[in-house]
Parts: sequence; structure tokens; C-alpha cells
Amino acid sequence: MDAPKARGKPFPLSGQSNTKFKPVQAPVSYRIPTGVSDFDSITGGLPPGTVLLLMGEAGSGHNEFSLTSASRITYAIDEPVEGSSGFHMGAHHDIPLFPNQVTYVSFTRSREETMAEIRHTFPPYYPLLLSKHLNYIDLSGAYFADSIVPPEWSRSKRSILDGNNSTNESILSTMARELESRAKNSLVIIESLSDLLARSTVNKEDVVTLVKGLRRRAKDWRGLIYILLARNVAEHWIEEALKDSVDGVLSFGWVQNPHKSARLRAMWIEKSMPLLAHVPPERQGRFIINVSGSSGLVTTQYERID
Repeated sequence: MDAPKARGKPFPLSGQSNTKFKPVQAPVSYRIPTGVSDFDSITGGLPPGTVLLLMGEAGSGHNEFSLTSASRITYAIDEPVEGSSGFHMGAHHDIPLFPNQVTYVSFTRSREETMAEIRHTFPPYYPLLLSKHLNYIDLSGAYFADSIVPPEWSRSKRSILDGNNSTNESILSTMARELESRAKNSLVIIESLSDLLARSTVNKEDVVTLVKGLRRRAKDWRGLIYILLARNVAEHWIEEALKDSVDGVLSFGWVQNPHKSARLRAMWIEKSMPLLAHVPPERQGRFIINVSGSSGLVTTQYERID
């Protein structure tokens, strides 16, 4: 498809009033939908190569967002629907670009544990389709190898007697090597940095440096990367350094509605020029979200933050 040509009268350079300019061709613009359709219809999705930090309180929705996104995207890969561009992108004119697969990184959980959670959360066809397109990187053996956890608990083939202080550093380098071979054109979910930052043997500066390097490399992979982080697990300076090291931050938390006794989950865009540039001013607040077994995470309403 030919890109539309830019319109407008060219302006002359100083002293060259008769100079003619050729119209500049506008490049084709692609965006990756998150799969949370009502959110995508407002924001238009994310540019390829985006690294997004999903940061929140326990149970507030950041994990549910990533799993909903993974399930919906694999559904779009496996069951493409004609005219789905308008469904995902709303009135935005960017071309939707879907990843080819989901690459899931876990430091503490096995593939079986993660898939069991998805099966108990979503309709049967979601985990069925996800399993067909899932690359799972299980680093739990290395994570627990130098801990008090028995090998039988972590299903690690390595004895804890062989552990040493460099094990956690090798986890970071192993993750980088695995992503280098698997992350191209992929939705990557790293679950979660909280597991690493909670360990006293982990070099926190190495974690931040790795995320900075990941941000650079992701532009060549042209996929989408979610990094999950529980709020208040790490020191404040680490949280701020990680926010500064990524392209965008989605924050999740529990809020109290003055008209209701129950607490509600909320999501807001803390950082991301490509997202905020597309959100109308009247919707630049927080999104009230809900998680259901039939559709995963959805946004239900919007609230201004005064």
C-alpha cells in the first residue's frame, strides 16, 4: 500500500523564492495493540520496540493486564478477523502490527503454573491459543539454586551446594541471551523484576543497566516488552531509575470510590509520550479497570485526577 503524500505549500528558502520542493512522502506508521481493546481504541497502541513497565500494588491489575494482552494477541494471531483494525485501533489511522508469538520470562514459576493460572482465569480458547504461540523461559532453577529452597521444590537439577554468589548475575546474562534468540517480533513478558530486587545477593545497578540495554535492543526486535514490578519492593531510587530506563510506565493501584464502599482497581499512564499524545484531554486521568473470567482485564470508566 502506498503511503499518503503530504499536502501543503512548500515555503521558499531565503534568497531562493523560485525554488521548488518535491512533496515529502509520509512514512507508514505501525502500532502494536495491547489487546485491551477499549484502551487501544483511545491510545492507538504502542510503537514497535516499546519497553513498558507495568508497576502496581499487589493484585491491582498489572499481572492481569499482561496476561489479558498475551491472550488477546495470540487470539489475533491465530484467528485474524477482517476489519479488526477498527476494533483494536478505533479512529486511529496507524496500521496494527501484531507480534508473532509470546515470550514469557519467569524467575520463580514454571510454565505449568503460569498456564494453570490462565486456564482458571480465561475462557478455554485463550489458554489453548496461547500455548500454541508461547515461548517460556523458566529461570527458577538458577534463581533458587543458591537459596534455602530444596531442589525438589524448585525442580532444579542443580544442588544448592553448588550455588555461589555469581548465580544471580548469571540469571541476568542468561535472560539476555535467551531474549536475544527468542524476542524478535514477540510480545515479551518479564515476570517479575520484584523477584530479583527482593534478593539481597542481586546487584541492583546491574538490573537497571540490563533494562537500559534491553530498551536499546528492543528497537531492533520490533516487538513489545512488558516488565512487571510490584510497587515498594525496591528502594525508591531503584523504582525511579527503572522508570527512567523504559519507554513508558503504566501504574496500577487500588482506589476508593466516594460513592461506594468497595475499593476499585485503577490504571493510569505515568509515562509514555506515544500514549499520552493520543489520549484526549478529558480522558487524561485514571482508567477504572475490572477483571472478569469472560474477557480478562477491561477498562470500565475514566476519572479525572485533580
